[in-house]
Amino acid sequence: MEFSEVTSTFSEMENTTKRLELTRILANLLKKANNDLKYIVYLVQGKLAPDFEGIEFGMSDKLIIKSLSSVSGLSDEEVNKIFYKTGDLGTTAMEISKNISQKSLFNEDLTVNYVYSKLMEIAKFSGHGSIKTKMDSYMDLLMNSKPDDIKYITRIITGKLRLGVADSTILDSLVSAFSDKKYADIIENAYNFHPDIGYIAELLQSGNIDAIKNMGPEPLIPFKVMLAERLKSLADIKDKMGGRAAYEYKYDGLRTELHQKGSEVKIFSRGLEETTQNFPDIVKNFKDSFHFESCILDGESVPYNPDTGELMPFQIVSQRRGRKYDLTEKTSEIPIVMFIFDILYLNGKSLINLPYPERRKILEENVKENEYFKLATRIESDDENEIMKFFEKSIEDGCEGIVSKNISEDSVYRAGARGWLWIKFKRDYQQEISDSFDLVVVGAFNGHGRRKGTYGALLLACYNEKKDSFETFTKLGSGFTDEMLSELPGIFKSLIVDKKPARLDSTMIPDYWIYPSKVVEVKGAEITVSPVHTCAYNIIEKGSGLALRFPRLIKFRDDKNPEDATTTEEIIEMYKMQKKTINTKEKED
Repeated sequence: MEFSEVTSTFSEMENTTKRLELTRILANLLKKANNDLKYIVYLVQGKLAPDFEGIEFGMSDKLIIKSLSSVSGLSDEEVNKIFYKTGDLGTTAMEISKNISQKSLFNEDLTVNYVYSKLMEIAKFSGHGSIKTKMDSYMDLLMNSKPDDIKYITRIITGKLRLGVADSTILDSLVSAFSDKKYADIIENAYNFHPDIGYIAELLQSGNIDAIKNMGPEPLIPFKVMLAERLKSLADIKDKMGGRAAYEYKYDGLRTELHQKGSEVKIFSRGLEETTQNFPDIVKNFKDSFHFESCILDGESVPYNPDTGELMPFQIVSQRRGRKYDLTEKTSEIPIVMFIFDILYLNGKSLINLPYPERRKILEENVKENEYFKLATRIESDDENEIMKFFEKSIEDGCEGIVSKNISEDSVYRAGARGWLWIKFKRDYQQEISDSFDLVVVGAFNGHGRRKGTYGALLLACYNEKKDSFETFTKLGSGFTDEMLSELPGIFKSLIVDKKPARLDSTMIPDYWIYPSKVVEVKGAEITVSPVHTCAYNIIEKGSGLALRFPRLIKFRDDKNPEDATTTEEIIEMYKMQKKTINTKEKED
């Protein structure tokens, strides 16, 4: 396929914000993709491979500008002026490409295969001289590409394609192109266990629905972890669980997938990023402690004080993520214990369809605790007093709270799902208002007075899983230090877009639209009905949504993807629980 067909589709997708229309446009392209299908779906993601392969281009904006300068004869300063005017390096490259007088005498349009191969070359160059080689390859593409092509090629390289499509939209397009809607849930489940969009696409294209149906966990391939819902009271959790349930400590650490196959051990984060290199101690201690043929464990990596045994907070262990230097020093400074709460695979056999109690039993029989690996502390109970004492003990032991787990025959492991099989109960919920939210930054407002010259507030959104969209929920202006405020424009500079992002539902118009990428944790006073915000619009009250009053920043959550944000459904449940609490107090008064 000619790459110009892809860029034409990208251009069409950019001009709509309707998800169904995006799905239709993309499906039409995929139907014609033939042998290029895998490459195209990766490029739609703005990638060359699934995240867990860790393939990155390694070209900064500065290198792109230098390359554009070399090809065009313009100075870096002149290229920067065009960039400042367009606000987008892709558009900058397109404008410069139009005016390059000595374009290559390339007679045919570039093919998808050629472009993908050149991009992979750029990504794989490393070591001495790699910067020049990357620039040369990019300049080669620039000289041989049409202006529209180089616009999107540049955006892909810089990680700013931003077509407004999530993985779920691509999956829907694949279903539309190659399958039947009745298989949509099965296909999504397969992707949750094997999150490689190219692999799934080729299976669907070949009509191999059986392979899709039988997809499960595979050692060394990360999966989308199972998530918990939340409720505000233990009584409500008991009701939801139908009585007796398991209760485990909720540790304040990094969610960790540990995979082992033969002598190879890999560690992945909840965001599917391989973090093996950041935890050499976990790898070594696992190899020393266990000798399985293969296994997949789900747990939490928690830092601890080696002198006292006291568990330490998440912020401490997060210092290890992404670190390339002085890791040995940090490893000794921040020792880790992995608390394991589930097992998905053991010695060649998937365990995901077993009920939770059976998986826990297998875990206890095969994973013997030591200094480095422990099983999550748990009880089974239907006694609210006993559960409350267990909760209080979890707080005393340095945890965030507890997680209730269903123990029925239906308590299978559901990758990527947030459902009522697991329900978390944190210490925050002991306050009158449930007030801990992970929200996505989608806009910014100019500051005034003391905040002039920076942002005065950020527009935050929750995630609507059913619609695969972001809905505004609050405007955040508190909790920032002066230093943080001064840094905000720099943090979000590369995420500024010139129009409302395709998946965002917002009636508010900020001074700057921000592409949904960064997640922040906030707390607030209460959830109220709002005619301005779109969270749960028309669900609680006609013509209104829900909003968080008096929000304040707690921290940036770099460990979370936008789709990991607090969901609309969760907020609706929290609002109902808040209202129930208020009504109960009024009756008591």
